[in-house]
This record gives sequence, C-alpha cells and structure tokens, in this order.
Amino acid sequence: MELKTFKDLIDWTRTLHHHMAACLAHCASEHQEERARILLDYLATHETELEKLVTDFEREGDARALKTWIYDFLSHKPIETHRTCDLPYTRMGFDDICHEIFDFHDQIIDLYQNLKDRAEIPEARDMVENLLNLERHEAMRIAREIGRMQDV
Repeated sequence: MELKTFKDLIDWTRTLHHHMAACLAHCASEHQEERARILLDYLATHETELEKLVTDFEREGDARALKTWIYDFLSHKPIETHRTCDLPYTRMGFDDICHEIFDFHDQIIDLYQNLKDRAEIPEARDMVENLLNLERHEAMRIAREIGRMQDV
C-alpha cells in the first residue's frame, strides 16, 4: 500500500491490526502450549478491538488532517511483522510472543511519534497525537493483562 496521506496511514494501521489479529487467532488454534494459546487468543481479540478503534478514528477524523500529505513516512523504516503469517507464533514460547507483540506496538508508536514531531498542520499534529495516545494506552493495557497472566 502506498502511503500518501494521513488517511492512508490510518487505513494501513487498521490493516496491520487486522492482519495481526487474524495471524494470532490462527496461530492460537495451532499452538501446542496451553499458556501460549491463551495469550494468543487474548492478543487476537485485542488486535481486533484495536482494528475497530482505528476504523472509528478514521471515520471521525478531521477531514483536513486526513487529506494532509505525509512526506516523512517514507524515511521511517518499515514496520516489521509476520506479513505472510506462516505460523511464526506457533514456534514461540509465551515470553517470545510477548516480546514480538511489544516490538510490533513499539514500532507503531515510534512511527506516530516521528510523524507527530514533524507534523506542520495543527489538525494533523492533533490527529497523530491522538493515534499515538491510543497506541500507547493499548500497549499498556496489553502489558497489564500479560502481567496478570504471568501471575497466574
């Protein structure tokens, strides 16, 4: 997907969360370890929720900001994820899955932070800041839930 505007970026982010949710759900059904399977199920559900939140965000976003061109994205390194979903999570343990998920969300947060720092139009800056806050909040929510799972 070619990213030219903030609307493209939001749509791309939504697609990333959708793909991640599908991959995690698929891997959950294939994983041999019960604890990892429960984690993958939780993460798949969470990514589906994030996809819906981003969809709502896109629908309610400022029209001017959504049409703003994003030139600096091209200089940001691409977000790495298991785009083909060749069952990578089925070969990982609980801790490795956690590390991968946090890394995935950290990359999105870094991208949004980079774009926020470079946004010139106030509406675009506000929109990216709201997306950044959403991703940060959801990453913290994941961390809390994983902490609870580790306590059990």
